[in-house]
Amino acid sequence: MRQSFAPRMIPRLAGLSLLGLCVLAAPISAKDADPGFLPKSQQYDPAHFLPPPPAEGSPRALREMAELKQIMAQATPQQVAAARFDSDNENGTIFAAVLGPSWDLAKLPATAKLLDDVTNSEGNFSDVAKAEFHRKRPWMVDSSIQTCAPHKPSQDLASYPSGHATVGYGMGIVLAAVMPDHAQEILGRSAQFAENRLVCGFHFRSDIVAGQQFATIFALRLMENPQFQKDMAAAQVELRAAHLAP
Repeated sequence: MRQSFAPRMIPRLAGLSLLGLCVLAAPISAKDADPGFLPKSQQYDPAHFLPPPPAEGSPRALREMAELKQIMAQATPQQVAAARFDSDNENGTIFAAVLGPSWDLAKLPATAKLLDDVTNSEGNFSDVAKAEFHRKRPWMVDSSIQTCAPHKPSQDLASYPSGHATVGYGMGIVLAAVMPDHAQEILGRSAQFAENRLVCGFHFRSDIVAGQQFATIFALRLMENPQFQKDMAAAQVELRAAHLAP
């Protein structure tokens, strides 16, 4: 019998899921997300559920820049190295830090596929929102910002919402559904992954918050897809065998 995962997530992620459920009826965008799991009929206009980012030069925007500079100035070499790792590894390997040596995706092919499903679906989904808000990255606002990893000119106007935060929380929410006994550690790692975008100088605080909000809707939509639910069930069987899931 096929197991449905999305309803189980609602009590565990009440604050996040409530937001996602409140906007499920929002008008649909004309743009496509990943055709495998999030087709045109399930895409949303981000203007209907994400607030606009702070206006450039506004008091809030200035406070965010001040916070970013403080975080970057106070970061230790170890924190910068961790942020650089997270910048370079936008995938399920990030959870090894909290799940231990059993978290070896080379030996967990069904779980690796599930997380690939998330990361491969996120880009088009987030790009719709980035194009909607067209927010400048920190280095475009203040040329003194030096990111901890290289960036491309195509990223200059793609700050809001954070794609890293979206995919990090998206993976975390899905993993928490199939590994409920490890939900807190997993979502804590998602939060750290998002926070490291500030350490690395790629985003402002509101970009990270919006990414978390966006990830909730994104993950809930994925978990409604019947094929994605099959992938979740296959991953859970595999993770049980590895003593990582109940």
